[in-house]
Amino acid sequence: MNRLLNIFILLLAVTIILIGCGNDSDGDDKNDMETKIATIATGGASGPYNVIGTTLAEIYSENLGINSKTQTTGASVENLNLMDEEKIEMAIVMSDALTQAIEGTVHFDEPIENVKQIASLYPNIVQVVTTEDTGIETLNDLKGKRVAVGDQNSGVEVNAKTLLEGHGLTYDDMEVDFLGYEEAADEIRSGNIDAAFLTSGLPNSSVLELAKSVDLKMVTIEEEKVEEISQENDYFVKGEIPEGMYDNEEPIETAGIINALVVRSDLSENDVYHLTKEFFDNLDELENAHQAAEDINIDDAQQSMIAPIHPGAERYYEEQ
Repeated sequence: MNRLLNIFILLLAVTIILIGCGNDSDGDDKNDMETKIATIATGGASGPYNVIGTTLAEIYSENLGINSKTQTTGASVENLNLMDEEKIEMAIVMSDALTQAIEGTVHFDEPIENVKQIASLYPNIVQVVTTEDTGIETLNDLKGKRVAVGDQNSGVEVNAKTLLEGHGLTYDDMEVDFLGYEEAADEIRSGNIDAAFLTSGLPNSSVLELAKSVDLKMVTIEEEKVEEISQENDYFVKGEIPEGMYDNEEPIETAGIINALVVRSDLSENDVYHLTKEFFDNLDELENAHQAAEDINIDDAQQSMIAPIHPGAERYYEEQ
């Protein structure tokens, strides 16, 4: 009898140990997420933010068992304000707008504190498009022209305004329209505007469509000018539109801004750990969704970070 009792106690102890080990996968169970909703603020419906964000939301919904979806917006500035208002959980934003949000400058009346960074992503390339008959070669030639600078308070508008100021220009020097990608392309096609800023990953689908119907020309932003502007705005890097991207016969010098994947500070370490892990575990799927995601990799993800890293993301990187 005593022998049977000892065997029973031994088996019970082993079972408890095994259960404990089983629950210690990655430190926490990904199926025990505290948040049941992960809304990802992106940008316009046709842009890379929305394409990548939609695929990521599908991954989260399937693998983490939460209700994840995207919210199309005017992009970076609006996304950060929505995060401050706790109306979203995550967002993709440009580093220039994120810098202003952290500092509480320009488009932000006070610093936004409820934001942490998960990763630096791919560079957004500034694509200033015009047509051959406008005579526009560089940003200096935009003086006196009608120019679309992105949706108002979008990341596109933030960098357009900064780049124009770096060339000694303000909105007073031109006629300005606040238009998203599709609207700007339509207005160029109709001859209602002379040029447009479409800052995104490459290629931009609206620019690809525009190239089919007009004699498209990409405006140059010289590397030396980008380096000069980046002295005060260190989120700018030199960029390039490769030869043949839009039937251009040679590479086009321009500027780039690193994108950031950000999350609300008040999300738990466990939740953000799993949001980060699923993001990197499924990069192949994100790359299939949009070519721009091919430039995302874990080696560079902690470089050029603007906001403080979320502890959950930091834990993931430490494990790697």
